[in-house]
Amino acid sequence: MPMYKVRPFHGGPVLAEQLPTCMYRLPSLRSQHPPAAEPPPQEEVDPSLQALEARQELILKRLYELKSAVDGLSKMTQTPDADIDVTNIIQTNDCSLTASGADLDVMLGKDYGALKDVVINANPSLPPLSLLVLHNLLCERYKILSAVHTHSSVKSVPENLLKCFGEQTKKQPRHEYQLGFTLIWKDVPKPQMKFSVQTMCPIEGEGNIARFLFSLLGHKYNAVTSTLIDSWVDTAFFQLREGNSKEKGAVLRSMNAALGKTAWLVGNELTIADIVAWSVLQQMGSANAAPANVQKWMKSCENLAPFSSILSLLK
Repeated sequence: MPMYKVRPFHGGPVLAEQLPTCMYRLPSLRSQHPPAAEPPPQEEVDPSLQALEARQELILKRLYELKSAVDGLSKMTQTPDADIDVTNIIQTNDCSLTASGADLDVMLGKDYGALKDVVINANPSLPPLSLLVLHNLLCERYKILSAVHTHSSVKSVPENLLKCFGEQTKKQPRHEYQLGFTLIWKDVPKPQMKFSVQTMCPIEGEGNIARFLFSLLGHKYNAVTSTLIDSWVDTAFFQLREGNSKEKGAVLRSMNAALGKTAWLVGNELTIADIVAWSVLQQMGSANAAPANVQKWMKSCENLAPFSSILSLLK
């Protein structure tokens, strides 16, 4: 039995209530033709603000130059050869500039804030004469910051090799140069080169490094000429320098025959084949025993300034 009981309310008339559809009604503020916005008044630029902006641009430019110098030094401190003897550093004067840096940017890639630096390790007991000749040729085309260092693995280096890039003169900021060329006299079995110290593996062998440096001169050859040049480069190192007496004689006869037809080993202009072959003959010390055409060709090489300056290193 329920405790409470309430009578139901349904069953009676239902009252219909009209509910509102909008809480508030306001008149529209929009007009059919809104007024055109007036342009903001132009403010006068304060001269002191202009001077501040100019000073800020000057400070940013100096910071960029400082960053270039620091990045260039970091390339040296981050190499495996960071233990070089910095007391034996010889830096030369800048070489003549006859081409713009845009050529190097195309061949080597643009590197903002750091000087492109070619670092080469070589043994002073067998100086890579071809690389020194190529350095002289590069100096005729680009503005190069050259430096010679002595690694701690080498006890002594002849004075002429320490000054193979010339005497030390006044220096300029690193960012004013187009290319760095650093030679480190080190106890290594064969020359080694690094261009991008942080990212690339070293390139080994005087011939391979010579090909890289010669490519920076911008010479272009067709497929046949390029093949002949590469063939002479390989022949010079693997047969003329490292071969037996029979192989050396065969190479000299081939050179004599080729030079009887043209002024240079490949065609009528100087190529890397001439640079490498001349350097190998100088290293061997057998230039006087070469055939007539070869001796005439060697004289032609030595009449050129990039070659004649290297002859002093052999004395």
